[in-house]
Amino acid sequence: MLKEEEELKSNKSQNNYMSAPSSGKKMSDVLKQQADNLMKKNCFKQAVSKYLNSVMLDKNNSKTYYALGLCYKNMNKISKAIENLEKSIILEPSSPEVFFELGLCHLKDESPCKAIKCFIQSIQMEPDNPEVIYNLGLAHEMAQEEDMALMIYQKLIENSPTYLNAYLRKSQLLLNMELYKQALGLYMNVLKINPKYTKIYSKIGLCFDKLGHQAYAKRFYKKFLSSEPNDEQTSFVLKRVEKLRQIKSIKTPLTLVASK
Repeated sequence: MLKEEEELKSNKSQNNYMSAPSSGKKMSDVLKQQADNLMKKNCFKQAVSKYLNSVMLDKNNSKTYYALGLCYKNMNKISKAIENLEKSIILEPSSPEVFFELGLCHLKDESPCKAIKCFIQSIQMEPDNPEVIYNLGLAHEMAQEEDMALMIYQKLIENSPTYLNAYLRKSQLLLNMELYKQALGLYMNVLKINPKYTKIYSKIGLCFDKLGHQAYAKRFYKKFLSSEPNDEQTSFVLKRVEKLRQIKSIKTPLTLVASK
């Protein structure tokens, strides 16, 4: 009887062993899945711990390094994010999203030249992703290559005509260059695409203001104040409207430049 009980225990032990993960790699997958679930809940610190344990069991999973990089990026640990994203690329060099995220990290690290290289790599693999192209423009801006940034935003406008960020960044650059008429045309296009984007009223008012068309400027400033009473620009606009009330309106014809 005792011998039979011992055999049953032995068989049960063997069955438990066979039902357990068959290898370190299998356990690494379990840990990675747990980490993925934690990251979805924005529990980045806890997710990092799970991902690191997964890496200890399987150092050849590019997706684990990618996820680690995203966690560190969200924790604002940019150097560690870059380190893990680069490891992911070594294991899987044909992933456009990894190059994109690495480029974003280099932007955060204020390394625009490195970011540009990463975004170009991503675009070569996935040419039609407007978000990557837009960030390439931002990287050129950071590198003080405004002409190149303008060309990129214009190309993005042509290829993705409803992508508002391209209009907004290009028009801001034109404002900085004091090219108010061209910027105004772009801002008007933004309203055509999204009439509910009322924050743009202050920029339109500013363009008219700089062009000397006070009546138009006051009109759009007031539209802005009515629709965005708590915006950070509200104080400036209020002061400017009060100032314009003391200035005689200049009524001259204005022809908007088509956005190019």
